Amino acid sequence: MLWSRALGTKVIVIPAYNEEATIAQVVREAVQVADVVVVVDDGSRDQSAALAKQAGALVVRHAVNRGLGGALGTGIAAAVKLGATAIVTMDADGQHRAEDARRVLVRVEQGDVDFVIGSRLIPGDAGGKMPLRRIIFNSIGNVLTYVLFGVWVSDSQSGLRGLSRGAAESLDLRTNGMEVSSEFIKELKEKRWRYAEIAIPAIYTEYSMSKGQSLFVGVKTAAKLIIRRFIG
Repeated sequence: MLWSRALGTKVIVIPAYNEEATIAQVVREAVQVADVVVVVDDGSRDQSAALAKQAGALVVRHAVNRGLGGALGTGIAAAVKLGATAIVTMDADGQHRAEDARRVLVRVEQGDVDFVIGSRLIPGDAGGKMPLRRIIFNSIGNVLTYVLFGVWVSDSQSGLRGLSRGAAESLDLRTNGMEVSSEFIKELKEKRWRYAEIAIPAIYTEYSMSKGQSLFVGVKTAAKLIIRRFIG
């Protein structure tokens, strides 16, 4: 088993589904700032798993595609078994810089917070501007997250987030899809995690935009969040 011994304290978790175009470069950069990089291959039909392994990641594979939430749950559980004391999640499509993942890890390791959000929507963003369509989607996500779970954060849909070991051990993700981003905020509220936000650049490429959230996906995600809030 890959969890037979602790390999390090700083672990980056990267969910990946058919990301062979970008995964190798993302991993090569991530291994420079973390002790271990765990890629969860979420039922990919391409070479994502092989390329991630060649680039230096530990790869956990789902036999079928479970969705973003399922992949993050698997990856964070693996990080805990590896002995992680600070965990960062980041996307596989190149939206996040390894340098910003390092900054999130450092913030978690300061020990005064349990959860860190890399926010693209607070002052201090040194990168490109978020496209208007994404600003609208994210703003709706922020409002819905606040209405359902009672916590206001500036970028509830950010995929770059950090967790302390205690937060990761108490995490109880029950959703498999894109709604997992807001579910982290639900966990923050229910588990009374201390949290902080740090500014990160909004980085978008033609490739990452092509994999983004559509209106239909956004509506479906919102419906699942409402069900999660009132049914469990």
